[in-house]
Amino acid sequence: MDLRLDGKVALVTGGSRGIGKGIAKAFAEAGAEVMITSRKAESCEAAAKEIGPNAHFVPGHVGKAEDAERVIDTTLEQLGGIDILVNNAATNPYAGPTIDVDLPRWQKTIDTNLTAPLLWTQLVWQRAMKDRGGAIVNISSVGGFHTSPILGVYDVTKAALIHLTKQLAAELGPGVRVNAIAPGLIKTDFARALWEGEGGPRVAKSYPLKRLGEPEDVAAAAVYLASDEASGWITGQTLVLDGGGTIAFPR
Repeated sequence: MDLRLDGKVALVTGGSRGIGKGIAKAFAEAGAEVMITSRKAESCEAAAKEIGPNAHFVPGHVGKAEDAERVIDTTLEQLGGIDILVNNAATNPYAGPTIDVDLPRWQKTIDTNLTAPLLWTQLVWQRAMKDRGGAIVNISSVGGFHTSPILGVYDVTKAALIHLTKQLAAELGPGVRVNAIAPGLIKTDFARALWEGEGGPRVAKSYPLKRLGEPEDVAAAAVYLASDEASGWITGQTLVLDGGGTIAFPR
């Protein structure tokens, strides 16, 4: 199967590093024109330069409606459309029992991880996909399927994003497909505290595939979900990419 995205325009939030940059790179290699956005202009510029001539950037805060409108309108003006939206940007400002979280950090997590994907999807739908169709890929987490003693707040938002994916897929079909990816532990700066040191090898050993994930693993799945190869009958689904962690034998 030769997965190509030639002639398509993709917009990737949180695209300057980690999973987002991996997805942007894979999209560009598959032939798409890719618009990267994240808060810091210098990070966006560096990522676009690394990826190559198919990559472009507009800095913006994912949680600010005015920034979302500006990024999306600039993408339409410069690249002529938006065929693919990847809602990847996320935050995790709190670690600990959910019962103890302060409301400002709870609200920040909700705003970035759940409200922002809805906002960006609404704007892209209204401005680009309502008439011409498209594909949306939300980056969730395996944490959305279980509880955690320290990541409960983050996981609540990722569980809600899985359901939002289903809801939007039901509403936006048949022209727009909406799917999600739920990665396990991926070796990114965002998750460094979880895999650096002894924690990473211990988690990898518990996975049937005996390794942690890389951004390229998520990127390959995103290319498939965004491509015409997935356009036949896949929408409202969440693809778990965790090296088999969710089906591993208890240890």
